Amino acid sequence: MSYPPLKITFLGTGTSSGVPMIACGCEVCKSTDSKDKRLRSSILVESASTILAVDTTPDFRYQMLRAGVKRLDAVIFTHPHKDHIAGLDDIRAFNFFMHKPMDVYANEMTQEAIVREFPYAFAEVKYPGIPEVNFRTISTDPFIVGDIPVTPILVWHYKMPVLGFRFGKFTYITDANRIDDSEKQKIKGSEVVVLNVLRKEKHISHFNLPDALDLVNELQIPSAYFTHISHQLGKHEAVNANLPEHVSLAYDQLQLSI
Repeated sequence: MSYPPLKITFLGTGTSSGVPMIACGCEVCKSTDSKDKRLRSSILVESASTILAVDTTPDFRYQMLRAGVKRLDAVIFTHPHKDHIAGLDDIRAFNFFMHKPMDVYANEMTQEAIVREFPYAFAEVKYPGIPEVNFRTISTDPFIVGDIPVTPILVWHYKMPVLGFRFGKFTYITDANRIDDSEKQKIKGSEVVVLNVLRKEKHISHFNLPDALDLVNELQIPSAYFTHISHQLGKHEAVNANLPEHVSLAYDQLQLSI
């Protein structure tokens, strides 16, 4: 199967608290290395004709400004946790300049949370200037956004179902600590996989570093990047230096061409 060439931009690579974490004085949070400054996790996926974002974090406005995004065709949501949906209000700017509602791809659970969090956007009588949303309900069936094929991948965030996504040869998984064998089959054959890695120690709802390395080896993907990183993992340079050659820590504003 042929896929369109894609550019992936890591808009943020931090966990829900970001890095540095408020009030923390650890060596990672005090680091002067720009790669240790992590906004909440999100990516931008671009083809020649389509631009989409995965999740709208609390940092969404700044992420769009920092990446110089002038047009956004759609937002795809992984799950309804606050660090992945809180920035949705700022699609208003795209509504204004593009003169249309934003296509928002989300499962029913995430749609319900968005309506609860942003009730004014869905009120019968709408205040001028509110975010305009056009919900597109997704499940685990493949779909297409513009010319970008999307295959949802069901993963588990402790007991919460979360959607990862495969875009052609690129797979993005965030907020997971378990993937069923049937869903792993959807990932195999990717050229690049991105996995969440919170820290080195075990965690109830996220992969830790050994878990993620084991999964990369099992899936036999040529190139892997880790995201959704906390300050507990350690400094970027030190951790990255000890990873296998085909595995790297992602960092904010990293771009990949696939």
